[in-house]
Amino acid sequence: MYYSLVDELFKLAILEDIGHGDITSEIVVPKDCVAFAEIICKENLVLAGIPFIKRFFTILSSYFNIQNGILSFDEYYSDGSFVEKGSIIAVLKGNARILLAGERIALNLLQRLSGIATFTKEFVERIKDLRVKILDTRKTSPGLRFMEKYAVRVGGGYNHRFALYDAVLIKDNHIKIAGSVKEAVLKAKSSYGYHKIEVEVKSIEELEEAIMAGADIVMLDNMDIEEMKKAVKIAKGRVLLEASGGVNLENVRQIALTGVDFISIGALTHSAKAVDISMKIKEVL
Repeated sequence: MYYSLVDELFKLAILEDIGHGDITSEIVVPKDCVAFAEIICKENLVLAGIPFIKRFFTILSSYFNIQNGILSFDEYYSDGSFVEKGSIIAVLKGNARILLAGERIALNLLQRLSGIATFTKEFVERIKDLRVKILDTRKTSPGLRFMEKYAVRVGGGYNHRFALYDAVLIKDNHIKIAGSVKEAVLKAKSSYGYHKIEVEVKSIEELEEAIMAGADIVMLDNMDIEEMKKAVKIAKGRVLLEASGGVNLENVRQIALTGVDFISIGALTHSAKAVDISMKIKEVL
């Protein structure tokens, strides 16, 4: 399912950026010109997205109805690798028009995913000696969720629920409508008792209510460090605890040391800076 969504996304990206054709290359570049292109790392990074880039160029060749548009794709680093500034990530050989038409889409994606993986790795390194897991959220770019959550895993993080349909997570607005934490949890358990039930709480009182109602996981929303420590003592293994809200590189270790089981960080995907990667034509055949 997700792979078909990726293919559809690529087709939309091609329509958006290329449309009926790259008119500049059609003027300047001979139709049958073959060239070598290097993808070059311009800053230190954790690489993510190579399999998607390879698939993208296959889709692009089909779009232009050019068989063997890409003759070879030699990757020097695999996803998850730490790549130093100045390194050649991969070398492509193929139709020059295909290479140039696909350059910006391919780089945008590779820079975005590698940025997420690199940022995630920074968080993971801060707590690598502790048992807590770093989680992502649904705060992803529309259409890019599958790839962005993949990049989080490449960076050493873990995925929270993928979408609304695959996990029960009762948040503040659900609680407002249901009337209380207890009522929301009980309703969820009566209908989806075979799922783990997670509920968001904003206070120690709501935590106790969630535990008594039978929640499996409790998300501590924007609690300070002292409140989290109290929550861990109260939970005492009865529920798993997830810290969420206001997490950054400066405080993630302090949060982890409270003893929570998970730390979810929306910034992994909504605030990761794209890294600097370029593509250069090195030889024309």
